[in-house]
Amino acid sequence: MYAVIRAGGKQYRVAPGDVIRVEKLATGTDGQVEFGDVLAVSGNEGEIGKPQSEAHVTGQVVEEGRGAKVIVFHYKRKKQYKKLRGHRQPFTAVRITEIAFDGQSFKAPQLEKKEAKPAKPKKAKPVAQAEEHEVEHKPKKAAAKKKSAPKKAAKKSAK
Repeated sequence: MYAVIRAGGKQYRVAPGDVIRVEKLATGTDGQVEFGDVLAVSGNEGEIGKPQSEAHVTGQVVEEGRGAKVIVFHYKRKKQYKKLRGHRQPFTAVRITEIAFDGQSFKAPQLEKKEAKPAKPKKAKPVAQAEEHEVEHKPKKAAAKKKSAPKKAAKKSAK
């Protein structure tokens, strides 16, 4: 079972349980998204999708973020012209939960909730070991001044 939907000017082939990254969507407080622009729906995996006007696809927002940085570099040789810009495209990751058409509804299996692991207690160092590792800091000795080479006596010419 799959459907072809249009979102953000692009087309996506989705099935229940798939996670897709679409252009940034305005979502409500509950995180549910409905894609009304369904181009084709297929009931069986080997069957070719048929256009459906009354079909709708529902999803749950999983994540919102920004993609990897794209570097935009403009350059004109021999003219000393360089311009460097960066861009990160915002996205919304959506998990497809249901595809419904012709009175049929295909739902994704429920995800299992992950339980938080209990925090491990920190071990305290015994006082005796802590004292052994302390190092006394001695002040650094002042560096000895370099002695300059003795000046040669000017030779006096005898007249």
